[in-house]
Amino acid sequence: MSSDSKLDGLRDRIDDLDEQIQDLINERASCAKAIAEVKSATQDSSDFYRPEREAAVLRRISERNAGPLPAEEVVRLFREIMSACLALEKPLNIAFLGPEGTFTQAAALKHFGHSVQTLALDGIDDVFREVEAGSADYGVVPVENSTEGVVSHTLDLFQRSPLNICGEVEQRIHHHLLATEPDLGKITRVLAHQQALAQCRGWLDINLPHAERMPVSSNAEAARTVPEVPGTAAIASDMAAELYGVDVVVRNIEDEPDNTTRFLVIGNRSVEISGNDKTSILVSVHNKPGALYDMLEPIAQNNISMTRIESRPSRQGVWDYIFYIDMQGHRDDAPVAAALDELQARTFAVKVLGSYPRAVL
Repeated sequence: MSSDSKLDGLRDRIDDLDEQIQDLINERASCAKAIAEVKSATQDSSDFYRPEREAAVLRRISERNAGPLPAEEVVRLFREIMSACLALEKPLNIAFLGPEGTFTQAAALKHFGHSVQTLALDGIDDVFREVEAGSADYGVVPVENSTEGVVSHTLDLFQRSPLNICGEVEQRIHHHLLATEPDLGKITRVLAHQQALAQCRGWLDINLPHAERMPVSSNAEAARTVPEVPGTAAIASDMAAELYGVDVVVRNIEDEPDNTTRFLVIGNRSVEISGNDKTSILVSVHNKPGALYDMLEPIAQNNISMTRIESRPSRQGVWDYIFYIDMQGHRDDAPVAAALDELQARTFAVKVLGSYPRAVL
């Protein structure tokens, strides 16, 4: 058999598979529409999106993937299918820290897929406010970076917000130098969010030591500004470069190659057990010897892995602090429930911010 005949045979097979895939996707979409009709008749339509259900499905997809496509790519494809099917039930409105082209928008689309309506807002507090008011179904906000640590403003807003954490997204962050002038010697100023400037400090010290570094509200805003001011460059993403028509002069200038930011999905509902969950809490303790030990002991005694602890000013008195804690498990899991009961008895106050599925790829 000639090579041309082999190619024709393979292409015919691909055509057959494409037709089968298309039929199956539409059959899945029909099931989604039927689910919407059942839910509309029996319960609140706001319950169409089930984070725990989606996370469990995507984990199974990842676990059974046999290649040759990597699991991350297969999960991405299925997430888009799920997003499109969900939009047949009820398109979600997702608020995020804007403007258009930020890493937070990329995180929102990674988590929810592209078949959602997105709302770019100027500040993290604006995202909280829109979700609290019901103007957005969910919000996406940054909470920590593997290089620069926590986003304090996000943690502080949870002290007074009634919202729950409904999910998390981990996004690899690749920073690029964007400019209209490819000659680095002609760049006199670099704009970026202050965290991006910090994450690229080493590269800037070596390659643009004399350029002024100017913090702005977001990397997307920096990219938008570049064409307007000669000699200006921005640190931003591929999405921002495409959106604002700026060239990528140097790629991947972040100092840490594994630079990752974690984002939280916030909403007005609680999330049921997915089988691989986290619980986040705020704990206020009395100012006395051994208070921190008393707070941590129930977590250790119940054999719970604590993945993060941060202290933040309580804003209730000078030198009074609260602790933000992430732990593995769901609040309805017996060990976590026991630890929370003991914490309630030992501390001044405990606020459960939410139990939610751990990030899926």
